Amino acid sequence: MTPLLEAQELTLAFGRRRVVEQVSGALRGGEWLAIVGPNGAGKSTLLSLLAGLRRPDAGRVLLLGRELAAWPARERARHLAWLAQQGEADGELAALDVVRLGRLPHQGLLGAAGAEDEAVVRAAMDETESAPFAARRLATLSGGERQRVLLARALAVRPRVLLLDEPTTHLDPSHQRALLATLAARARAGAAVASVLHDVTSALAADRVWVMARGRLVADGAPREAGLRAALVAVFDGAFSIEPLERSGADGATRATRWVAVPAP
Repeated sequence: MTPLLEAQELTLAFGRRRVVEQVSGALRGGEWLAIVGPNGAGKSTLLSLLAGLRRPDAGRVLLLGRELAAWPARERARHLAWLAQQGEADGELAALDVVRLGRLPHQGLLGAAGAEDEAVVRAAMDETESAPFAARRLATLSGGERQRVLLARALAVRPRVLLLDEPTTHLDPSHQRALLATLAARARAGAAVASVLHDVTSALAADRVWVMARGRLVADGAPREAGLRAALVAVFDGAFSIEPLERSGADGATRATRWVAVPAP
């Protein structure tokens, strides 16, 4: 099956320093991918290349088998949505109107919103629990509230590929948990989801993990794979161990193993 999004030998340098070096990998529908690594590993830069926000010095990105740069902007925006690490912090638009912007790729600049568009917008705000402040201007929202509105805007696109750079920024623990459930649900519905995450335990909830170090992709696998976990511990210089967490259901049966990062003593 053709990947929804594919990186082929991506390389990008800032001056003399290569921040992304020969990275290749595929994002498949029905899968949530977490991208993890120490500060300066190139995670956010890689995600911006995948989103088409930067052009690589070498290599290419394919969206649905077609080179990303060859897609008309509006058509590409129907299939791929992006959430930046630091979303816009001000603005006079009400939160509801910000989320409505997510439907523009489907309507066009001169198109009018229909009932289906409004239903999608409301569903995205309900999903992110941002509906209670729909009438408030973006500039008046707290960091966490603003992040939920911007996430709702990305979800309102209903994209086949969803790229998120540190989406848990400013979110409290309950909304972080809800966000991770949303990413998993979008993947289960057939989307390809990729998120840069600093929290290792959150990343280990994903279907797959890309481990980056010094601009390179050093490991790609599922959290259940011992090699993936070993690579993850190594790039953080043994600052933590990764331990299994097994929880039992109401009937006493053991559920699937989760993996958690435990700080080293």
